[in-house]
Amino acid sequence: MPKRSMNHWGWGWADHFGDASQREALGQMAQAMLGLESGPVREPVAIDEIELSPPGLSIPKELRDSLTDAREERIRHTYGRSFPEIWRGFHGDFDEAPDLVATPRHEADLQALMDWASDNDVALVPRGGATSVVGGVTPDDDHRPYAGWVSVDMKRFDDIGPVDPVDRTARIGAGALGPAIEEALTNHDLTLRHYPQSFEFSSLGGWLATRAGGHFATNYTRIDDLVETIRLVTPTGIWSTADIPSTGAGPDPLNLILGSEGTLGFITSATMKVRPRPVFRSKANVHFDDLEDAVLASRRIAQAYLFPSNLRLLDKREAMFNGVVSQPAHVLLLGFESADVPVDSLLEQALEIAVDTGGQCPKGPRHTERRPTSKGDDGAAGRWRDAFFEAPYLQSRLLSVGIVADTFETSIGWSRFFDFHADLKNTLYDAMDESGGGQLTLRFTHVYPDAPPPTIPSSSPPTPAKPSTPGAECASPPPTSSPATAPPSPTTTPWDASTAPGTNASVPRSSSKPCAPSKSDSIPIISSTPASSSTSDLGLLPATRSLHNESRDIG
Repeated sequence: MPKRSMNHWGWGWADHFGDASQREALGQMAQAMLGLESGPVREPVAIDEIELSPPGLSIPKELRDSLTDAREERIRHTYGRSFPEIWRGFHGDFDEAPDLVATPRHEADLQALMDWASDNDVALVPRGGATSVVGGVTPDDDHRPYAGWVSVDMKRFDDIGPVDPVDRTARIGAGALGPAIEEALTNHDLTLRHYPQSFEFSSLGGWLATRAGGHFATNYTRIDDLVETIRLVTPTGIWSTADIPSTGAGPDPLNLILGSEGTLGFITSATMKVRPRPVFRSKANVHFDDLEDAVLASRRIAQAYLFPSNLRLLDKREAMFNGVVSQPAHVLLLGFESADVPVDSLLEQALEIAVDTGGQCPKGPRHTERRPTSKGDDGAAGRWRDAFFEAPYLQSRLLSVGIVADTFETSIGWSRFFDFHADLKNTLYDAMDESGGGQLTLRFTHVYPDAPPPTIPSSSPPTPAKPSTPGAECASPPPTSSPATAPPSPTTTPWDASTAPGTNASVPRSSSKPCAPSKSDSIPIISSTPASSSTSDLGLLPATRSLHNESRDIG
């Protein structure tokens, strides 16, 4: 059986992109549901047809075992998965390709690579799963005072173990991807319980470097809450935080490393806090006629400190688009889980608040007890996760029929949310009207006592065909920001609200180049990408400033 190949320009597996007829049907569905006229089905530039400049760096003899200048490797290590990047990749523009690709095996390889790069004015950009949605795996060519750059693939740092079921900790390599982590922990009936939408392809190192958000909608929302110690290789040697669960002795160095996006070094491994897999689950879907009531219910439940594992709000269009409801309604998905005790009463309290705020729970609450097995969760929860992780593929498929799909994410206090949301909608609709219209939806994927981080998926009409002559573009350029996670796609369905993976918010970034968006206006010394979302790669560069704005994930 042939080995599966990753898409060289878009999301995920290459064989999961879909044929022309499937993508044409998707365009017709988008037109019917969102009122957006799709364009003709187009095919991406094949990898063997991409024009690529020769590398500007030579491989030193002492690094021959960990460096390559192979054409295909350079192409596959060029971009992350923001919309501007998949746009450029779709059209065969790989002018930003790295000069070399490194695949270090040990920390000694990293140290040797950093020594060589420092001596020869070479930029190093670490790479996990390349799910970055803010341009974090490629330096900005316009501001690069370097002889060249090297993409440093951390995939070989993927060891998992030892696992300590008593302390409930596990030592995990930074290059380990989400599925491998969960498979290894399942053998001990444990879980990290961190599911950004990029889960299938993103790495632990990326989650840590970007402070990725995951499964829990409240309380343990970020990877920060799940890490005990981090080890990294810096330009001056190896550094590790204390291998202890907590300390009050001065500033916590973990807070310096988490979210540092590679500016301090290559994260190589971490000791993570794991937990037993959930047994008791309680869940319910609450429908609202009025969006303000649904938002108020979200706030009241968050401020009641009940800490549901799932508290996700979908507006009417988002709920309909994802098949959560058959009749228009804003939907609040509630879920609680525990490995030790029933959580029925917690859900009942949350439901009381939601109903008191104008909601209705037509199907009532559902309480289940399911002992974990070595095969993991299945049934509805498995179907949910399949649908959730399928969502990012839509962005790549919609691009092929000329529809721009992206997600804007931010965070705003409850007291300012409604004014902010109204202003944001007016601004975005005005902008989209100039290019033929579009649609916006709203969802909350994480909720905090003091603020929601609203997610605004958007869809716009057909983008123009890529001219045959590079640079001869573009009557209507792609979006000038890549702030988010995934397309206007499913984040949640009603099947198993208590196990719904999560997404993150990120800060929009601007771009000044139509159809060739810039990735940053500055370059860092050692930078890493946001997860993203989600979510989740590394990026390393020898300079002094931040490569991109702070981000969170989907994935």
